[in-house]
Amino acid sequence: MSQRHFREMLEQQWQKDHFVCVGLDTDQNQIPEAARCEDMVQTISQFNFAIVDATCDLVCAYKPNIAFYEALGIQSIAALRETITYIKEKAPEVPVILDAKRADIGSTNKGYVQAVFDYFGADAVTVHPYLGREALQPFLDQKEKGIFVLCRTSNPGAGEFQDLPIRPFSETTQEVLIRKKVLQILSEKNKKVPLWAYVAASVALHWNENRNCGLVVGATYPKELAQVRKIVGDLPILIPGVGAQGGDVEETVKAGMDSKKQGMIINSSRG
Repeated sequence: MSQRHFREMLEQQWQKDHFVCVGLDTDQNQIPEAARCEDMVQTISQFNFAIVDATCDLVCAYKPNIAFYEALGIQSIAALRETITYIKEKAPEVPVILDAKRADIGSTNKGYVQAVFDYFGADAVTVHPYLGREALQPFLDQKEKGIFVLCRTSNPGAGEFQDLPIRPFSETTQEVLIRKKVLQILSEKNKKVPLWAYVAASVALHWNENRNCGLVVGATYPKELAQVRKIVGDLPILIPGVGAQGGDVEETVKAGMDSKKQGMIINSSRG
């Protein structure tokens, strides 16, 4: 594949009924002694390579979380880059999502874009929506990449902000359309909607011009996952939280599949 296009690669994996995403959240302290090498870079890289070798014909994506590599400094960063390079050589049809949760003002995001896609070579990235579309535009402009926006996250405290009922202060046509769609899905009669639902509708209706957006919705909230699916149609949904965090696979599949019985990227990291 001369030009890697995230959405096309993902859809090819879905057609094979591959919906599991392997999270390469490699903690050096958890690597068995028998799998250790002489130096840290080799230890982490070889451990990741073994996981890729064992799963590359089964998965729809790989998702290393950059925090596990940043924590150990420059050597571990090198291991992350080596891991992504290895995935692209061993499993060239399987995309890599770098879980970095980036977002800042636009000029700073240009640096993040260069790091994620040029230096590390990832096919997709996770971002948060707090600074708005204008700031995220450098990410959204990457037509061949995947941009996964945090929506309803899997952690227990997610609702502190994400559940807040909001009503946009202005009445632009865009905001009226978003609120109308969300209220219809949620069957709400008041004029307020939860923040997570507004984010979902905003991404689906106004951020996805390049057909490169997706959302992050936790398996630990299956009701909200089902509602997000109704709001966003067939957008890809990256679904963490199955396994160690308590998300149920059967509920997740029922709530998360799209109209084609696809659309899901079900992540397993600690499992």
